[in-house]
Amino acid sequence: MLEVDRVINDRLTSDVPLVKEVAQYIISAGGKRLRPALLLLVSGALGSPHPHRHTLAAVVEFIHTATLLHDDVVDESTLRRGRETANERFGNAASVLVGDFLYSRAFQMMVDVNNMRIMQVLSDATNVIAEGEVLQLMNMHDASLDEAAYLRVIRSKTAKLFEASARLAAILHGCSSVTEEACATYGQALGTAFQVIDDVLDYEGDANELGKNLGDDLREGKVTLPIICALQRASVAEKTMIVHAIENGDVEHLDDILKIVRATGALDVARASAMAEANRAIEAARQLPDNPFRSAMVQLAAALQDRRS
Repeated sequence: MLEVDRVINDRLTSDVPLVKEVAQYIISAGGKRLRPALLLLVSGALGSPHPHRHTLAAVVEFIHTATLLHDDVVDESTLRRGRETANERFGNAASVLVGDFLYSRAFQMMVDVNNMRIMQVLSDATNVIAEGEVLQLMNMHDASLDEAAYLRVIRSKTAKLFEASARLAAILHGCSSVTEEACATYGQALGTAFQVIDDVLDYEGDANELGKNLGDDLREGKVTLPIICALQRASVAEKTMIVHAIENGDVEHLDDILKIVRATGALDVARASAMAEANRAIEAARQLPDNPFRSAMVQLAAALQDRRS
């Protein structure tokens, strides 16, 4: 990961000072670097390290960071990872344009690897992520959204880059189609579980630990799994309150809605759904060679149950 950070810093170079300033601001915020770490873990599980793995790990982090810059503008977010979002600090225009820079720099780096299959996977993944973003936008303030529609969004918007990261490692190692699909399944399931837990934490987490405001999803009109589960179990009066909040982005009764979400057991149901995905990831990981890297992949999926930030 230190080598990945070195590649990231080397490739953030630009003759335009604001580009480097904004990009460095969001990259230096830290974050979990889960997608590049996933690529390295899978690569290790598959055998001898490939020299391009650090470049591709940096590529997926650039793509992810670009989506964060754009997301925060669309969502009008003011806080991420405990500090001002880039759009809050530098403005919407700078955030969008630097996001574009990171996308294009990622594609330049892809070309350096000189592997058409890798370019296909990453370009397809980037396109699916964009579709997921638009789909989520279409679903805003729609209280009738069901679990299938919700999963379609998060598998496009979040899990697709996890899936691509794991698949890239298999492609680098020239694995069979069976092994490649096992890696991709691990990534998709892990990414899905990660996002479901993220959505749970928006209703039960600690704002200081999360580095964002509780109830942001509701404020933005996002219908996530905890709300879907709560609506299925709430009383008529409680449903009316939740639906009004979704449709109007009204968080005046946020404390009451948090109590309803918790009292209906919606968070437990959502966590169970996340753990089912984590178990699917574990089963896929167990198809890979038995070594410390595979063990770390299993532990990573299992640890999602205890995630608090």
